[in-house]
Amino acid sequence: MSVTEKFLITGFSGFVSQHFLNYLESNCISAQIIGIDINTPDFNFKQFQYIKCDFQKVDLLDKSQVELIINTFKPNYVLHLASYSSVAFSWKNPVESFANNTNIFLNLIETIRLSGIKCRILSIGSSEEYGNVSSNDLPLKEDHNLKPLSPYAVARVSQEMLSKVYVDSYGMDIILTRSFNHIGTHQKDIFVISSFAKQLVELKHSNSPVKELTTGDTSIIRDFVDVRDVVNAYYLLFINGKKGEIYNVCTGKGTSLNEIIQLMTTILNTNVTHHINQQLVRPNDNKIIIGSNQKLKQDTGWDISFTLEESLKDILEYYKDLA
Repeated sequence: MSVTEKFLITGFSGFVSQHFLNYLESNCISAQIIGIDINTPDFNFKQFQYIKCDFQKVDLLDKSQVELIINTFKPNYVLHLASYSSVAFSWKNPVESFANNTNIFLNLIETIRLSGIKCRILSIGSSEEYGNVSSNDLPLKEDHNLKPLSPYAVARVSQEMLSKVYVDSYGMDIILTRSFNHIGTHQKDIFVISSFAKQLVELKHSNSPVKELTTGDTSIIRDFVDVRDVVNAYYLLFINGKKGEIYNVCTGKGTSLNEIIQLMTTILNTNVTHHINQQLVRPNDNKIIIGSNQKLKQDTGWDISFTLEESLKDILEYYKDLA
């Protein structure tokens, strides 16, 4: 990258964006950033030495606002994080979830196409696109058939297909990810690991004789990857990723939610029971998802820096500090 590159980050107020900014700063990467989101960020984005960061409250469904930002700022790189990212939300609000996630992306890339600006776009997808798979198919590679099982997952597949259309038809520089379950500090507690961590810290300090964790189905197995490793992958994909290619962002290891609970209670030196809230059990959930990161490593030189135990310790410390 040249001395100062320009990044447009959608979904700026989310926890992944916050960690991406920290990654640029900690690696002394000079960058000018405009973040856009429908929600105002709750973190200080003016604190950095190496990056100059501004925020604009923008709805990506508003074409005129998107056009103004693209044509004025002329980004070199676009990190598209904006979405309704909760699978549970997509079951409760399927129309809103699907229409929003598909149309905000289409608005963005169509505006960039019409502007004639040459920039590299990172389209963030999800491991949810794979659906239910056989253990014989693990670890999942990028050429595996997709069988999305939720409105959220179907929208992610649609976003991926739109990307392919714009790459093949217009030559746009879009790189695609299927990002597996990323975890870390500042993630909302509607997501499972943050929910467990927050509850467990509260239970640890509770005087109640009954210490009971509320969960959904804890038998499911996921490939959990630290958000700090995720943003490292995103930056390396901007630098070394191949146009039109799809990359799994994952560890290659699977862990059940039961194992996560055991690891967390061990770290906290506490004992809890847990009960399943049927409202937290999804209608049709993927039982096991583990990905192959071979392609990502091969094309970018990326590797994992944080163990699952390190990630969980940091998340628990984060909730201890909030308590």
